[in-house]
Amino acid sequence: MNKLCPNSTLFIILLLLVQASLSACQPGAGVLPTPTPAVPATVSSADTTPATPATDRYASQRESMVEKQIRARDVTNEAVLQAMGQTPRHEFVSSDYLSQAYEDHPLPIGYGQTISQPYIVALMTELIELEPDDKVLEIGTGSGYQAAILAAITDQVYTIEIIPELAERAQQTFERLGYDEIVATQADGYWGWEEYAPFDAIIVTAAPDHVPQPLVNQLADGGKMVIPIGPPGGYQSLWVLERQGEEITRRNWGGVIFVPLTRAEE
Repeated sequence: MNKLCPNSTLFIILLLLVQASLSACQPGAGVLPTPTPAVPATVSSADTTPATPATDRYASQRESMVEKQIRARDVTNEAVLQAMGQTPRHEFVSSDYLSQAYEDHPLPIGYGQTISQPYIVALMTELIELEPDDKVLEIGTGSGYQAAILAAITDQVYTIEIIPELAERAQQTFERLGYDEIVATQADGYWGWEEYAPFDAIIVTAAPDHVPQPLVNQLADGGKMVIPIGPPGGYQSLWVLERQGEEITRRNWGGVIFVPLTRAEE
């Protein structure tokens, strides 16, 4: 019997491997079954809940913020909790503070102003007891974050910012993110917005040293206003005012720290 040379042996081995590979491609030889084509899902017109993008790397941070900073401090209104959980706070902070967007403290936004601590935003929103068909006025647009939270609950949101640069930036943010329901203007918020009054709720995000009477006058019957009151650099209290006919009731919710309410120069 003749011996095979090493090159012949190698050739035969390669030939056997090629044959085995070809056999594996034959029907029934380890071929995966053809999947049944999926039937396209019909989207119901009643289902308007936006899907959370898989690329939203902040979703878990928002969830943690809601659970540990807000719900844990006894904010219980589900509409408020949902608004805080779905609104992208990181879109309203500067790139310098992006890593701190969901942390438990306020952040500077320029021009001596801040975006409020998440808990304070949630608390103030809960205190005005906003309903879906309510008309709400915000004094102090700032970054636009508080207005976006309000817009997650009602589609009648009016907001005033006195600093032109912040007003312009907030308007650009609203347009970029699709907040078409927010009506914004640049003006002195002390005077409110008589054109759209009365308001079912008013939320003031900077502290005057007294309650502006024009805001009280623009509060609807049964409406509520939440406002920090106190001197610049001094002790401030968060107050809830409620109108019942001609009577205004006041409740003090404790000490807070807000930037002063900026006024137009006389």
